[in-house]
Amino acid sequence: MRAARAGLHGLFAVYKPSGTSWKLVRHTVETKLLNELNSLERPAPRQRICFLSGMVEGKDGKELTVSVTQLPMLADHPLVSGPAFTHLKMGVGQRLDTQSSGVLVLGVGHGNKLLDEVRDAHLSRTYTVRGLFGKATDDFSDTGKLIEKTTFDHITGEKLERILAVIQGSNHKALLQCANIDLKTQEAYELAVRGLLRPMEKSPPLITAIRCLQFAPPEFHLEIHCLHETQQYLRKIVHEIGLELKSTAVCTQVRRVRDGAFTLDDALLRTQWTLHEVRNAILQCRPKVETELRNSMAFQEICAGSSQEREAGLSQATGDRQDSGGAMMPRQQA
Repeated sequence: MRAARAGLHGLFAVYKPSGTSWKLVRHTVETKLLNELNSLERPAPRQRICFLSGMVEGKDGKELTVSVTQLPMLADHPLVSGPAFTHLKMGVGQRLDTQSSGVLVLGVGHGNKLLDEVRDAHLSRTYTVRGLFGKATDDFSDTGKLIEKTTFDHITGEKLERILAVIQGSNHKALLQCANIDLKTQEAYELAVRGLLRPMEKSPPLITAIRCLQFAPPEFHLEIHCLHETQQYLRKIVHEIGLELKSTAVCTQVRRVRDGAFTLDDALLRTQWTLHEVRNAILQCRPKVETELRNSMAFQEICAGSSQEREAGLSQATGDRQDSGGAMMPRQQA
């Protein structure tokens, strides 16, 4: 039992269905793992030495005898001690609201520390978002209170692509400002080309890439790569796209297909929330998580180097101005 518990340390991903809260998903996974751990065969109970007295018939009548025996300790009996495992320390990465579905990262045991490291790495996430033109609601979703109906016959795929390009361009400028890195360096240029630039501090929601996967009016399907987002923010993006196209739009689905190093292929379905599957998922995902964290540390070093170079440049410029001012003073006095 202890060996089985020892393997439950790390990160793994599950698939959260729509209409279910992340708290219920975490509780269900934890309950299933605990039940399976407690169903494993227990070690034999400890034995204690007992001295038993008795009477036997002797030559002079009944005589008192003492015998030594071993008896199992009642404290180790399952009916006395109860379940061997009653709690698993399980944390959640970037959460998903009740209406959303997709990849949900969980940490168990020592994996909770990794959750903090992944959160500090500010890794991007990918969503597929479905929208519907012609309606507006109070919460930007198709289940909200209907506020307005509009026409959408004038919307074309080209117009939609044009709006998406504007959104990506404006967010790219904000990303460069929040990244706090000198783009004149070779390392920063290579990171920008590879699309690895990201802010290393908390920032407003940023969209790093957005494209249309399908356009079949009134429905459309988007793929969005983003940072520091919420699912409600993505629904609002759909609403704003409708307004920019002189119409309205509501969001019908938000599905996370990637969370950092975890993809849909890594996410365990409900039927796979077992001890064996979770342990295998932790082992398989460990190298990918370590690679992402190493890349994040390298990016932080580049950011720190750029900051030091800028500070050194400012200090040098300040020193040059002071030297120039000091050299001019004697001429003014002369």
